[in-house]
Amino acid sequence: MKKPLLEFTDRGIFCEKANVYLDPWKPVDKALITHGHADHSRWGHKNYITFHNNIPIIKHRLGDLNVSGRSYGESFVVNNVKFSFHPAGHIPGSSQIRVEHKGEVWVFTGDYKLADDGISTPFEPIKCHSFITECTFGLPAFNWRPQEEVFSDINEWWLQNKKENKTSVIFAYSLGKAQRVIKHLDTSIGKIYTHGAVENMTEVLRPQLNLPPTELITRETDKKEIEGNIIVAPPSAHGSVWLRRFTPFVTATASGWMAFRGARRRRAIDRGFVLSDHADWEELLKAIKETECEKVIATHGYTDIFSRYLQTLGYDARTEQTQYEGENLEEKAEKEAISQN
Repeated sequence: MKKPLLEFTDRGIFCEKANVYLDPWKPVDKALITHGHADHSRWGHKNYITFHNNIPIIKHRLGDLNVSGRSYGESFVVNNVKFSFHPAGHIPGSSQIRVEHKGEVWVFTGDYKLADDGISTPFEPIKCHSFITECTFGLPAFNWRPQEEVFSDINEWWLQNKKENKTSVIFAYSLGKAQRVIKHLDTSIGKIYTHGAVENMTEVLRPQLNLPPTELITRETDKKEIEGNIIVAPPSAHGSVWLRRFTPFVTATASGWMAFRGARRRRAIDRGFVLSDHADWEELLKAIKETECEKVIATHGYTDIFSRYLQTLGYDARTEQTQYEGENLEEKAEKEAISQN
């Protein structure tokens, strides 16, 4: 039986013909990296290859690495296997990886979304035979509203809090979601203050993005100065001593999980805004259709439900176990980041 071009191993997704791994979760000699989130970009590989805008992100998170960059659509060959990175639309610097050998084409998406968030290069559908997809939000219940409507609600919420002399605190992951929120906040309402983990990553991304001014909160920051303005902080800052000094404040979370009833209550958040950096149900189906693929492998999220539905549509669909966790592993990364501030 012919071996597949890409295999799932205990170290990660492996291309044996090129001796290369894609987003491996254990240390390897050569790793192709889709984006900078903690579950896809890990420390310990000898050589990293990634989209060039992703280099400062992973160096900021992982330290000084042996890393080389490629442009979107630029082909490079390893042992007669052709690779290229293509926009995933997930967060700034995120990519899909196209792999081709003797006319057979696979695409590994990493994480992705189809909606244009204003800070990431929009998703580009790539024709292939086999498509490896996430399905973090692979249930019909997940159906995102247009981004403009969500940010209209966020800015209205901030304005109302300001009228009541309360500080607004919105929790968003420091890489990707935080910059998306910052980009679309209405600075005519007030100033944007940031937690150290958010500010540090925002400064890394500023050369790539057109973002409004932000101000880092330090030990010397006066509580009165912040009153009525907005703070962007990682989720792990919720309930912390760092945050309590800004009372009275109102909290919100920007996350796809806010689509679930009870999620806001369980997290003890005042307001939940449904805003995800992952594809919803319809986007997942559209992305797969546009690839014109025959085989689909679902790697993380609602894999069983999603793959069974794809089978009813005529796809050769299955699931594979990986250590990718969508938004969940970012929570752990944020806890590490906050401990350093």
